[in-house]
Parts: sequence; structure tokens; C-alpha cells
Amino acid sequence: MNTYYTQENHGPFQLIDIGRLELEEGGVLPHCELAVATHGQLNAAKDNAILVPTWYSGTSKIMEQVYIGPGRALDPTKYFIVVVNQIGNGLSVSPHNTTGDQGGPNFPKVRIGDDVRAQHRLLTEHFGIRRLALVVGGSMGAQQTYEWAVRYPDMVERAAPIAGTACNTEHDFLFAETLVEAITTDPGFQEGRYQSPADVAAGLKRHAKLWTVMGWSTEFFRCGRHRVLGFESVQAFVDGFMTGYFGPMDPNNLLCMAWKWQRGDISRHTDGDKAAALGRIRARTYVMPIATDMFFPPSDCQAEQQLIPNSAFRPIDSLDGHLALFGTDADAIGQIDVHLKALLAEPAPDLG
Repeated sequence: MNTYYTQENHGPFQLIDIGRLELEEGGVLPHCELAVATHGQLNAAKDNAILVPTWYSGTSKIMEQVYIGPGRALDPTKYFIVVVNQIGNGLSVSPHNTTGDQGGPNFPKVRIGDDVRAQHRLLTEHFGIRRLALVVGGSMGAQQTYEWAVRYPDMVERAAPIAGTACNTEHDFLFAETLVEAITTDPGFQEGRYQSPADVAAGLKRHAKLWTVMGWSTEFFRCGRHRVLGFESVQAFVDGFMTGYFGPMDPNNLLCMAWKWQRGDISRHTDGDKAAALGRIRARTYVMPIATDMFFPPSDCQAEQQLIPNSAFRPIDSLDGHLALFGTDADAIGQIDVHLKALLAEPAPDLG
């Protein structure tokens, strides 16, 4: 058992089995168990629900710590906030916590669409929710947000994809491929049949280094932001912060999420026609890239935003790159909060 993925580290969350989930790639999860954290109360009309999907490597805990709280846009005194850990993240059903024939490297391929269908079943069948006031997520959470708005346009009133795209670019696919190869080329990986993450320590450290290069920004280092976070040198930052973060994680879990991330693409719903897919969105949508993001640069996000009806472009100014999502830049989180409050204040569209 990997003690990283525990209630002590990431709770509180509830494990909810939504039953058998047939996957888009042809596999099956016989018991799709989702780790779910809720904040606030669902009102009698069941119209105050907000869905927050998680990003690559992240869990519901960071969403609670950075984005949710009284007086915030995601205010549990007003809304029923449901944070669903994506399949493969280590808390929900994942390679490392699956036994038998599907465990470890044999875990089936999962797509963003599988996550969203699982979440839809959870919300409608377990909670009885038929309308979402908002779907909001960062990075892979943004990919899921787009998938929600395209796949279930009659259910999503507002959507806020942050630092992510609806269709992953070839450039970003290659970025993620280097992250994958950092892990899989470690001899200790043994084609996914390692005994513990410690066996793949060198690969996980290379993975962390690549995230340091691409997840932050050149401006982040030029301005000495790593020192503001308490690290005297970049090497200390890599060792203490980045490797400290990724080192305990299960490599097969990371690979499961990376495969999904690389293939995030809402145009699969419309035979490759991105404009047609984004044109399906009926939610009021704020597209919020981070100015210095090298994974999902603002230009990629704006090109998609211009294809979405009833949408607005709301970039976030920050030196911290993609990983400003971690909450390292209080001003960036403040900007996100302002935009989400404005979006929630807009009247809900008539979804019929």
C-alpha cells in the first residue's frame, strides 16, 4: 500500500462506487469507485451545485486549501461544491489501488470522457442533481470542464476552464511525452511492475525536473520566485519542492493521467470539427489561461474561446506559469476568484 494516498494526507473524502463503467477505449471498470469531497449543502431545489474536477497529480485536498471557503467564489455557505478526484489520481479507482488482472500496468486506458460520464452518473444518480450552476477546473480539470460543457450542454449553466484547452495541441502532447519517458526509461520502472515508487526514484526526479522547467516560467526564475517560496537555489527548489511533491506518487497513476491528458479532445464528438463541438456549448463560459503558461499558452486558449458562444476571455496575470494553480501567487488566485464571482453573478442561460 502506498501511504501517500490516504485520508491523513488528502482527506476528508468519501469513496462512492458508481458501479460498472464501460470505457471509450473498450475496457471496463467493474467497480468504478470515485473519491469525492463535498463542501456545503445541496438546497431543496438542487440548483446550487458546483462541480470541481481535479488536475494531473492533484487531489481534492488542494482544491479545498486553495480555492474553497466562505467569502470566496466557491463559497460553501452558498453552494454545494462537489470535488471529484479523477480516475487514476490515486484516490479514485487507479492502477495502484486496483487488484487482480487490472492492477498496475494492466489498468485499462481511460479518457477524459470516461471521467465525465462517471461524474455525471455520480451527480445524477447519487446526489439527484440535474443542473450545475458551475463547472470549474484547472489544467486537466479544464479539459474535463470543456468535456462537460460539450457533452452535457443542457446541464451546465456556467463553465470556467482555467489553464487548459478543449483540444490538446500537438506541442503539448510532446511536452507530456517527455514527462512520460522520464518515468518509463528508468530501469527500476520494469514496464510498470516495480514494487514501490522508491524503485523509480530517478525517473520521478527527472519527471519533477521537467515539471520545474515547463510548469513554472522563465519569469518565475528570473524574478527569484523560488526564493520567495523559501528555497535559496533552483537545485534546492527542485529537490525540496518539486521532487518532494512527485517523489511519493505512484508512477502508473501518473502515466494513466498523462495518457488522458495527451488525448483530451472535445472534437471527438463532432468527427474532428472543433468549431462544431465548441459551438454546442450553451453555458456562460469564462476562459481563463495563465499569462506565462507554457503548457496551455493564452493564444491557444483564446483561439478556442472565440469559437464558444456566450464566452469571455479572462486571462490571469502571473509570473508563476502553469503552476500558479498551486496557489503560490496569491494575486493570481485573487484574480481567479474575482472572475468566478462575476461569472456566478451572471444570469443562468435558459437551458430548457
